Amino acid sequence: MGKTLSVRVLPRVAAIVAVAVAIAVPVAGQSSAARSKASTSSKAPRTADGHPDLNGVWFFGTLTPLQRPDDVAGRTHLNDEEIAAIEKRAAARPESFGLFGDKSKYVFDKRTSLVVDPPDGKVPPMTPAGQKRQDERSAMRRGAAHPEDLPIYERCILGFNAGPPIIPGGYNQNVQLFQTRDYFVIHNEMVHDSRIIPLDGRPHLPGNLRQWQGSSRGRWEGDTLVVTSSNFMSLGTGTLMLDGNLARTGIGWSPDENLKLTERFTRADNDTLIYEFTIDDPTVWAKPWTASIPMARSDSRIYEYACHEGNYDMMNILSGSRTVEKAGDAAVKTGPDGNSR
Repeated sequence: MGKTLSVRVLPRVAAIVAVAVAIAVPVAGQSSAARSKASTSSKAPRTADGHPDLNGVWFFGTLTPLQRPDDVAGRTHLNDEEIAAIEKRAAARPESFGLFGDKSKYVFDKRTSLVVDPPDGKVPPMTPAGQKRQDERSAMRRGAAHPEDLPIYERCILGFNAGPPIIPGGYNQNVQLFQTRDYFVIHNEMVHDSRIIPLDGRPHLPGNLRQWQGSSRGRWEGDTLVVTSSNFMSLGTGTLMLDGNLARTGIGWSPDENLKLTERFTRADNDTLIYEFTIDDPTVWAKPWTASIPMARSDSRIYEYACHEGNYDMMNILSGSRTVEKAGDAAVKTGPDGNSR
């Protein structure tokens, strides 16, 4: 969690992510009106050029789910007793591996989901084309003929929570922000990527140039830094990927190359940063959706996440698939009665 060197301790990242997301994915976001009000706080420090100071390490782990659970449908907030029970269960589960530490107590405004739009707190349904694409990719992954058939987080290309966009889950939920007059840098603990975002008004890259983290450009709107991104790869991003690591928890969707991502960073006070993102991909989702995530200022440092060292996943996954194929070939040759054909 930023105080010790990250290592790969389970056979598959997905295993620990599935556990961690089940006990802790997000403490809620804020409405735009509340965010705007918070940004005027005199407690929010500013840089020499007058903008809110976003520099520093920020912890984005939380106990609020991305989507509103069915058992609290229609409710935007929890009460204190419900939150205390959730925190108690999370702290007591041995599967947490101490991933959240005392930050697991952090609750921002008691919301029932990080998704703030649509109002029901749910990610909109996928389009038929988006679902078909997802199903085809899932089938390809089960066969795993080549490394390219596996999700990009298993190939150590991008982290599973660092984005873009940033979505809490698993471990290594820290991000370091660097801010100058002309650039904004988002440095992730998870797979140590640095997204360098110009603030000088230059255009996006040509449409034929695609990148895993897209082409990002930033601008100030009052006290909020707005980052727009396009030009993504067709396999999605670190947190939104085809047959991704969150599929086991019901979050297995992926944008395509038509994704338009808008991120907003607002310094609420000395210890709180509001991060909001909007996903707009009409070929995958029926309509755009938005989530708002509170980040807590951290005194920890960012350490390199060594993804490939000791990573036996790829060899085990592919060799397992080859073993299954050989068994199938043998069955075809001998037939169900055991006689050779």
